[in-house]
Amino acid sequence: MPIKHDESGKRWVEMDLVVPGTPEEVWRALATGPGYTAWFTPADIEERVGGTLRFDLGPYGVSVGEVTTWQPPERFGYIEREWSAGAPPVATEITIVARSGGRCVVRMVHSLFTSSDAWDDQVEGFEGGWPGFFEVLRLYLTHYAGRKAAAFMAMTGVPADQPAVWQRLTNALHLEGANVGDRRAAPADTPGLAGVVEHVRQDGKQRLLVMRLDAPSPGVALIGTYGMADRTNASVCLFLYGDHADATAASIKPRWESWLRDTLAPSA
Repeated sequence: MPIKHDESGKRWVEMDLVVPGTPEEVWRALATGPGYTAWFTPADIEERVGGTLRFDLGPYGVSVGEVTTWQPPERFGYIEREWSAGAPPVATEITIVARSGGRCVVRMVHSLFTSSDAWDDQVEGFEGGWPGFFEVLRLYLTHYAGRKAAAFMAMTGVPADQPAVWQRLTNALHLEGANVGDRRAAPADTPGLAGVVEHVRQDGKQRLLVMRLDAPSPGVALIGTYGMADRTNASVCLFLYGDHADATAASIKPRWESWLRDTLAPSA
């Protein structure tokens, strides 16, 4: 969806999605720290207007914000004032509306207040970056809602075009040519994962694959590449669920970081 503008200088993108769950279940996933950890990134949220919000974005650093709207289970908003050097603050508003059949419609709006178009690419990037995580959210709410969660991202940048990096990554994980519904397992020389392919997307900027895991624990894997000029970022995000999720994530995160770096190194 293209960026929208108004006469006040506000620029925004908005996204709608349908997810399973009651408004209360969806609220916990979208407005609490444990909820965000289960499908996006480790987070801490003070659950009140004026409370501090903190996203641990792994290789991308930490983003800190302030809660601006707190109306459970319907509206949640926050503002990030230092999300990018020199950028105007970005405000996010999330609304949750119940629908029949045990579902909810979620609307997410990202807004910047600036008359300059210098940040339009970044605003469009918000929209482009969410679809994979939204698939994780749907799987979490369908199969694991309310379970304890741990998450991490391993990422590396490669001076090569995206199709070549994607092919190397998927070949190394035995995910080449995977289709939705396929059961796949990574080979023994990887840190290891196994499960069912739930979503595949490929376009000119990014490629991603989402798996529902039964190994190394119940969870979801989001594997992707994103092309930027003459480089490609490749990442493996794991979301693990259950009482031992924290310990499992802590033990395998360093292995995934080194494996991804070594597998996709220019000399590999």
